[in-house]
Amino acid sequence: MADEIWLLRHAETEWSKSGKHTGRTDIPLTEKGRAVARALRERVAGHEFAAVLSSPLSRARETAELAGLEVTGVRDELLEWDYGDYEGMTTPEIRETRPSWYLWRDGVPNGESPDDVAARCDRIIAELHALEGDVALVAHGHILRSLGARWVEEPVAFGGRLFLATGSISKLGFERDVQVLRAWNA
Repeated sequence: MADEIWLLRHAETEWSKSGKHTGRTDIPLTEKGRAVARALRERVAGHEFAAVLSSPLSRARETAELAGLEVTGVRDELLEWDYGDYEGMTTPEIRETRPSWYLWRDGVPNGESPDDVAARCDRIIAELHALEGDVALVAHGHILRSLGARWVEEPVAFGGRLFLATGSISKLGFERDVQVLRAWNA
């Protein structure tokens, strides 16, 4: 069973900076994002990871590379939430036609529901339980927030209460045999 799981959210992109829902569109890091990702290097330097798993999208893989991490596996389960019809839109734009919309409750038309995302998170957690040592996961804001919620055995909707900045590190682990959030949005 993995000892400690480090969650690295990819650094800034133009869409994350502007608040656009960026699911499967492969948007590159900004220059500021690249600088932030390079700064992660000193925070992970010297730490031994049994595995480094990444989303297949370039913004996650580039963040890992700039942070000095060698990706050992790419997982589709770590892709960002599929925003379907809302891809590239901001929440205020969506609420112009759907005023009470809330991603964590409603999901998106022609995209994923919270239950779909929970199933992906549960598959990753099962994989983590089969690994030995510390593991780093490099991915996206909403999927990592969802993963944090599922790790502590809460519904994906709990992830809506876990703010996560671009270029941040969070840690999942254990207190005795209970799965806990060890550090969040550090």
